[in-house]
Amino acid sequence: MRDMIEQLKEVVMAILPMALLIIILQYTVIGLPTDLFIRFLAGVVMVGLGLFLFLVGVHIGLLPIGELIGSSLPKTNKPWLILITGFLLGFVVTVAEPDVRVLASQIDQVSEGEISNLMLVYSVAIGVGIFVTVAMARTIFSIPLKYLLVGGYSIVFILALFTPQSYLPISFDAGGVTTGPMTVPFILALGVGVTSVLQGKSSTSDGFGLVALASIGPIISVMILGVIFG
Repeated sequence: MRDMIEQLKEVVMAILPMALLIIILQYTVIGLPTDLFIRFLAGVVMVGLGLFLFLVGVHIGLLPIGELIGSSLPKTNKPWLILITGFLLGFVVTVAEPDVRVLASQIDQVSEGEISNLMLVYSVAIGVGIFVTVAMARTIFSIPLKYLLVGGYSIVFILALFTPQSYLPISFDAGGVTTGPMTVPFILALGVGVTSVLQGKSSTSDGFGLVALASIGPIISVMILGVIFG
């Protein structure tokens, strides 16, 4: 119960400043039509309720199951199973990520279907899945994070030379939306779970950095999409 109250406080503190600012602007500057302003207030209430239930669900279900999966996989002594599971989990969690869906629908709309909703979602999900696999390999084989980050962004900068201009902003936005409320908790919990079991690993030094790596994958995948279809 105490955790639910804390989640409620977080949601109120996240939404209240924005709502107050819009209300102040409504009566001082913008003067929205009454029906639109009422829809805004109703939307704030529904967003707050939805975000509260979502955060409660993350803490009750996603985080524990992510850590449990992460701590169970190393006990199989099969590194290939950890890598495959990392790819599959990275893929399906990204497909379920609300931020990715919003970005994909907006791009589908402004491009008039040239970059379809599903094509972008699955491209981003594949990129995340591949780099979650890389992150798992980094944990298992003790690969320094800085080498992977330098290598990943080197690929990004090289691909940027060949990617059509219209795809460049989309690719970097795709990297940003994957750090959303669905993907980040699950991937972090998975990484911490894996490092908590592997001998000689520290949850602080080896369990983090997964999100940094995972956000590179969508950038590269969308750039490759641009090179192919652009």
